[in-house]
Amino acid sequence: MPPKKSLGQHWLHDEASLKAMLTAGEVSSEDVVLEVGPGLGTLTKKLCETAKRVIAVELDDILAANLASKVSAKNLEVVHESILDFDTSTLPKGYKIIANIPYYLTSNLIRIMLESPNPPSVMVLLIQKEVAERVVAGPGSMGILSVATQFYAEAMLKEEVPAKLFTPPPKVDSQILQLKLREKPLFEDVDSVEFFKIVRAGFSEKRKKLRSSLSGGLQISKTQADGLLREAKISSDARAQELTLQQWHDLYKSLK
Repeated sequence: MPPKKSLGQHWLHDEASLKAMLTAGEVSSEDVVLEVGPGLGTLTKKLCETAKRVIAVELDDILAANLASKVSAKNLEVVHESILDFDTSTLPKGYKIIANIPYYLTSNLIRIMLESPNPPSVMVLLIQKEVAERVVAGPGSMGILSVATQFYAEAMLKEEVPAKLFTPPPKVDSQILQLKLREKPLFEDVDSVEFFKIVRAGFSEKRKKLRSSLSGGLQISKTQADGLLREAKISSDARAQELTLQQWHDLYKSLK
């Protein structure tokens, strides 16, 4: 079946890359795995051979209807639905997500899953290389995506997967991204909604200095913004992408 451009479908048949995804997910016979966008089932087959149970969520009507006969495994459950509508509360605690996902889904999927009341213990996503690098970025190059992801999980880059290994080849190379949910919160005393209000404000005008973006984003005066930064021991000349997670926490505390 030809891939649908509208759904960002690119099929991966490369054995080494598929195995690398299972290795990054440390998939064992005890695991329940959620696969997003299984497509033709090449990754699904390997997951079913290794995991205890595989729930494959597929939006495409034809692919969802054909997947069970293509893979033919007793431990496979196919769900015809958008992953953004899927109820993760139906899964056991500690489940894993292993998936080759459409690029347009990346930011949304990471945020929704990590903020879910029942988040995965591990996420292994094959995504656009440039986006994977943005997720793991450190101070100096951070954005909302890296702050939000690293707040909840430890992020690590794994194998690169060249565009030529996909059908059809996408315009850019991909990379396997491993996210491991933090066993305990990075900061114990944080209301995440309020924390990310400050982060979003800080990045609202990322070319400007923090005092300006915080002033506009939080609707406070620049004098008040300067006071927050001073209390958090952050230079008023700093820019949002330069801050560490600890400094965002310090800023959160100074606002509280």
